[in-house]
Amino acid sequence: MSTAHIAIIGGGLSGLYAAFLLEQHGLKDYVLLEARHTFGGRIESVPANGLMVAGTGSATADHHRFDLGPAWFWPALQSQLDRLVRDLGLERFEQHEAGDVMVEHSPNEPPARIRGYASSLASVRLVGGMAALIDAVHSRLAPARLMTGHQVRRLRCTGHHVELDIEGARGQVASLRVGHVLLAVPPRLAVATIEFTPALPETLERAWRRTATWMAPHAKYVAVYDTPFWREQGLSGEARSARGPLGEIHDASAPGGSAALFGFFGVPPRVRRNVSDDVLRSHCRAQLTRLFGARAATPTADFIKDWAAEPYTATAADQDAVVQHSAVPSAEASSGVWHGRLVGVGSEWSPHFPGYVAGAIEAASLGVCALKVAATREDLVCGGRNTTGS
Repeated sequence: MSTAHIAIIGGGLSGLYAAFLLEQHGLKDYVLLEARHTFGGRIESVPANGLMVAGTGSATADHHRFDLGPAWFWPALQSQLDRLVRDLGLERFEQHEAGDVMVEHSPNEPPARIRGYASSLASVRLVGGMAALIDAVHSRLAPARLMTGHQVRRLRCTGHHVELDIEGARGQVASLRVGHVLLAVPPRLAVATIEFTPALPETLERAWRRTATWMAPHAKYVAVYDTPFWREQGLSGEARSARGPLGEIHDASAPGGSAALFGFFGVPPRVRRNVSDDVLRSHCRAQLTRLFGARAATPTADFIKDWAAEPYTATAADQDAVVQHSAVPSAEASSGVWHGRLVGVGSEWSPHFPGYVAGAIEAASLGVCALKVAATREDLVCGGRNTTGS
């Protein structure tokens, strides 16, 4: 049986950033396990040609990528994430909002044009998409500690250590013994896919199970164009629709690169799964044509990402749910054998930004600090400072 001091379950932003923090403080005896074959979790950015580099979560050398998951953040509000982006040397730009907004008030009314307005807090996006953040953090980690295609099936806690049963991509099973586990997957997904022995405390398990996973019921559509022609019409690219299939639409253009529009589907997951992607694309193009004119009918490329169909994101409970931010659950057991052995660091455990990109950074920081790696190391990890950055 292999051993390590710490296991990180999940290779999304929170898991990668937890590893980044551990390495910063000289704690390098860890293993990060990701079930997918790429890193990033719910952060995924695709170039206009759709080509991805297998195994890394990175796209080709084209830096003009479009986000299929989260796309922006708010520097004035999310200072810890903002500092990290600056420290990593990532380029940013403000979300385009100038111009009028198109609205479809009902299925039977033609689209209406209304005056747009700028948000009170500026939102920004990253050059290369939000996956540029994943790439930057990932590139600073020891490759030998990172394992894709490995799904954790069981956790057994003896009180002195935790044993993990891990299934590889080809069905092979391995075991790992660690002192502590950082759980960097959504709470609901963790209790649905991992067997805990002994069982988690009933109140904790119930709280994790009812915590909605951000993005899990959602799907996004991205249409790529040569130019942002809607801006020539004095339109912002933003739209709201009671007709659909997209309920909310925004400009997704990259500065100096391809233009794009993206939208969130207003169609529930259980309805979407009975409709082919080709049919959904056809309806989306027809909607964009109604809203922005004939040039919207012929994108150079378009993409659909249905997060409800992702087994490493969504569970059966997410198929009908409308995600709302509920009370943030406790990230660890207050007593019993799991206390001090297992800490949740996924974005849903963030006190201030649950589900958001900034929440992944905050939750990972708090989780690494809370983890009692060793009494002699505690001050080194926490540094005697508030690490939330909020």
